[in-house]
Amino acid sequence: MSRIYTAVVAEDEATLRQELIEALGQVWPELCILGEAADGIAALRLVAEHQPDVVFLDIQMPGATGLEVAAQLAGQGRSHIVFVTAYDQHAIEAFDAGAVDYLLKPLSVSRLFTTIRRLKERLLGAPAELGHVLKKLALGPPEAQPSSPARTPLRWINASVGQTLRLLTVDEVLYFQADTKYTRVVTRDAEALIRKPLKELAEELDAHQFWQIHRSTLVNVAAIAGASRDFRGRLQLKLKDRPESLLVAESYTHLFKQM
Repeated sequence: MSRIYTAVVAEDEATLRQELIEALGQVWPELCILGEAADGIAALRLVAEHQPDVVFLDIQMPGATGLEVAAQLAGQGRSHIVFVTAYDQHAIEAFDAGAVDYLLKPLSVSRLFTTIRRLKERLLGAPAELGHVLKKLALGPPEAQPSSPARTPLRWINASVGQTLRLLTVDEVLYFQADTKYTRVVTRDAEALIRKPLKELAEELDAHQFWQIHRSTLVNVAAIAGASRDFRGRLQLKLKDRPESLLVAESYTHLFKQM
């Protein structure tokens, strides 16, 4: 009995998403579609939950672009990627050079046949290495490449809650706090752990959104309800959605002079 392969379809245009799912049902009826997503964050959560063999990934999506999703998945080395894109010669050249498959909008059944044939061959091995492709796509055509591309702040993280891996957007995080070998990730209603050091997080997060208030604490500015001094004269932050207060080290009190 041949193996049944699984897939997730991520495309923000509902009509095209449904068209692709229906075409896959006709051309590759054995493929099991485990879920569909209309944005990048939902796509990441579906992949984390189902671990599909294939992800059909629209390049332009809200929440997180297809390139950002692919970069996250590339580190896991689990799913084969098929990009869905409007025609762009630079993109097509990058895909072909990296042995990564793609589908063009509007959907072509003949192209879908070709993609599926290639996929069935590639599914016998490990997913293609996407690093070179993603780097080339991110830079854009030579004439559009900036001399020093700006760094994109971290937008989501994979954190452990017990034995469960949970995908969190940084907007959900109220604060990060160093905890021995781990970093605690605290949201309104939960706590999780990641192995990334706080110093590394500070370099990757948006400095306007997350302020360092202690050598062991980064706080989401939007989560701050107010600041006050305790009986020892130490500055403490009150949070909007958590009962605990956060201590501000003396070297960081200048951030709150206006409060």
